Amino acid sequence: MQAISDSEQMRLIQWNCFQSFRTKHERILKLQPDILVVCECENEERLEFGKLTPKPNSFVWHGELPAKGLGVFSYSDHRLEIMNAFNPEFKFVVPIRVSNSKSSFILLAVWTQKEKNAPIHEYINAVWNAIHYYEELFSEPVILAGDLNSNVYWNKSGKVGNHSDVVDFLEAKNVHSLYHRWKGIPQGNEPDPTFFLYRHKDKPFHIDYCFASETLLTDGFNVQVGLHENWCDLSDHVPLIIDL
Repeated sequence: MQAISDSEQMRLIQWNCFQSFRTKHERILKLQPDILVVCECENEERLEFGKLTPKPNSFVWHGELPAKGLGVFSYSDHRLEIMNAFNPEFKFVVPIRVSNSKSSFILLAVWTQKEKNAPIHEYINAVWNAIHYYEELFSEPVILAGDLNSNVYWNKSGKVGNHSDVVDFLEAKNVHSLYHRWKGIPQGNEPDPTFFLYRHKDKPFHIDYCFASETLLTDGFNVQVGLHENWCDLSDHVPLIIDL
């Protein structure tokens, strides 16, 4: 299959909903996502599709706690399937096949977090190790999207696998941060926060990202970042909205 065809358009939205997506979906679905990546999402049993949550055309979820995992919804004709290549060791970097009758690409859905017993798999380390493990997947069109809980601001001198290393690895695979390319700015210079500590407007950080293969960008793209005042009642994160 090819990447997204000339006649196709797709809106991908990434959002950490701060749990209880079943009570918060109305506002994000008004933005009409085709593919929706939701961190801190409950599982299908708790979402109660058709009752508490509008039923998507396709849905995958991975997590350890029923109330708090990584959910991906398709409200388009794209089907979602967790790939056989998925290694649970990288539990919140999940490779998903996204496909319809015309096209196919790989979505690496990400939600990094602290791992007390396995620091090698926490925060940006998890992404660094996972993208090396899944390196062969980058022979196809790839989108990597999610809450990375990371920024070049927190790079540690001399440490391999920091935020800049991840960005450099993806760039070498011709996979680019769409926000930074859209703004024409380097990592670390983001004027648009995606996260507000304790929901406080004076504690902003940019820690949510969407990277995409060059082959998916031939017809252009657009990026929007949600505003604190429109989302702070629901979550400490705002959505990242990508139109391809």
